[in-house]
Amino acid sequence: MQITYLQAIHDALLEEMRRDEGVFVLGEDVGAYGGAFGVTKGLYEEFGGARVLDTPISESAIVGVALGAALIGLRPIAEMQFADFISCAFDQIVNQAATMIYRYAGNAAVPLMVRAPCGAGVHGGLFHSQTQEAWFFHVPGLKVVMPATAYDAKGLLKASIRDNNPVIYFEHKYLYRRIKDDVPEEDYVVPLGKGKVTREGEDLSIITYGAMVHQALAAAGELEKEGISVEVVDLRTLLPLDKEIILSSVRKTNKALIVHEDKKTGGIGAEISALITEEAFDSLDGPLLRVAAPDTPVPFSPPLEKFYLPSVPDIVEAAKRLHAY
Repeated sequence: MQITYLQAIHDALLEEMRRDEGVFVLGEDVGAYGGAFGVTKGLYEEFGGARVLDTPISESAIVGVALGAALIGLRPIAEMQFADFISCAFDQIVNQAATMIYRYAGNAAVPLMVRAPCGAGVHGGLFHSQTQEAWFFHVPGLKVVMPATAYDAKGLLKASIRDNNPVIYFEHKYLYRRIKDDVPEEDYVVPLGKGKVTREGEDLSIITYGAMVHQALAAAGELEKEGISVEVVDLRTLLPLDKEIILSSVRKTNKALIVHEDKKTGGIGAEISALITEEAFDSLDGPLLRVAAPDTPVPFSPPLEKFYLPSVPDIVEAAKRLHAY
């Protein structure tokens, strides 16, 4: 059945709440209103206010309450209305939730999930357009997920809810109603920590995730017209990182281009570059290149936002340069 990325997330929430009475949702306007983007629409009517909790506008309180609930055996899903404001809950996520497993020597389960609608391309300006995966990629004890397709959005969300560790689930707002996939009606999960080769190729690898997967695939189609065979790797989970799929692809094609929407400096692409240099340097026939956003806040002006975001022409130009090296 073909459904949107947004519907896939909604369906995963609905099915997991029906499957496990310990699963509940909390956040700003997630109840009768159905969430800022409509993701939680209908949940309040089925499960009531005890399991679909409207909260004050306080991300620190939302995650703090969710953490306490997780520690007593429930499975809370805390929604950040916009991922940008996850910084308000940084202490609860990074200093509290992520460290529990270490503080209790592995004897504490923290089945806390934080949904974070992220990303630009929707004219949200600098406070409603960020991607902050790199902030959390550095934190032991967390898992970080960013699906690119409706199929993965549903499967990864289910896996995240069932996981006994705190998971930050970044869902890209631009994809909500713009993409559709064939999604099985039966129950399934996509394992955390496993990437996917979404397009086979021979000449170079594009390693990416989130909304940039679609840009990479479009660029690969353009490059094919010029006789350049591109392999596209969708990481799907960023922490833990699927190192093997990255290294396997690079050893196959001998060239790698890393693409992400986040800012270039200190982005996940830098860590992937270091990984390839350390583990597969002998396989490289060219420099490691990155296509990413500039080191500025996300512009509100639509033409500036378009310029800011990595585009298909940007990826094509970098890939041609790498191919010719």
